[in-house]
Amino acid sequence: MASINFSNIYTSVFILEGIPNLESSHVWISIPFIIMYLTAMLGNLLMLLLIMVEPRLHSPMYYFLYTLFLTDIIVSNTISFKMFCIFWLNQKEITFISCYIQMFFIHCFSSIESGVLMAMAYDRYMAICNPLHYTSALTNTLIVKIVTTLVIRSTIIVIPCSWMASGHPYCQSHHIPHTYCDHMAVVKLACADITIDSAYGLTAVLLVIMFDMSSIVVSYVFILRAVLRLSTKKAKKKAFGTCTSHIFIIVIVYTLGLFTFLTYRIGNTAPYIHVIMANLYLLIPPTFNPIIYGVKTKEIRKAIARLLLGGVFRVQ
Repeated sequence: MASINFSNIYTSVFILEGIPNLESSHVWISIPFIIMYLTAMLGNLLMLLLIMVEPRLHSPMYYFLYTLFLTDIIVSNTISFKMFCIFWLNQKEITFISCYIQMFFIHCFSSIESGVLMAMAYDRYMAICNPLHYTSALTNTLIVKIVTTLVIRSTIIVIPCSWMASGHPYCQSHHIPHTYCDHMAVVKLACADITIDSAYGLTAVLLVIMFDMSSIVVSYVFILRAVLRLSTKKAKKKAFGTCTSHIFIIVIVYTLGLFTFLTYRIGNTAPYIHVIMANLYLLIPPTFNPIIYGVKTKEIRKAIARLLLGGVFRVQ
């Protein structure tokens, strides 16, 4: 049974190496990452502000979007501050306890994001396929229960990963070939058998992805079937455009996620490619979600226009 050695945690540090074999190019590599990070922060904060202040956006769909945008902000900040310290200041040390906390937040909120995408697919299914029962079915109480369940699910799934990792001895190298404390990147340094860690991590990831992805696919099959029954070409085109953009970001999230998790177990991918893809997996969704789910939504565009026009009139 693993047990946490607190004296070891508080007196020792890991060394995050950044992107292996590309250390001399860290400053240049940081440019697209900082652009993505700033775009994500601006977009997600704007979306949160709009949903909070605009009464017309106080509906089930936007409550799920609020949760998605908030999750994206947490994930982005969890990895970005340390990553830019590595790239710009060469500050690579991270304490054991900070590493395990970062590990927990990254995997927990990534799981929550997957669950929110599933909930949003169900929301769209209800809105398009059962519009008459939409408001009565998706009550505020139910939405709170759904989000709470997703948080509890992710917490229960991820805690064992950080707990088991913290119980291993790290008696040799403390150098992590990564920009953040990814679960497998850390436990691979342990001077112990990590078979259980690897098996549990892979099982947890596959179960979450398979359940969430299957639910999303089923929802969109019914949605697309309903779209094909629409009477006008304009309505079909609009609905297909919305569904296509949603499916695009969902495919990106799950493809990058599976690549990141499976590369540790199979394949001989170059370490620098793996680390770059792992960072994109966490930064691409926060960057594009405000555009795909926000700016492309008619009510969000109207809310932005009202906010900007209201500000102009107040200044005048």
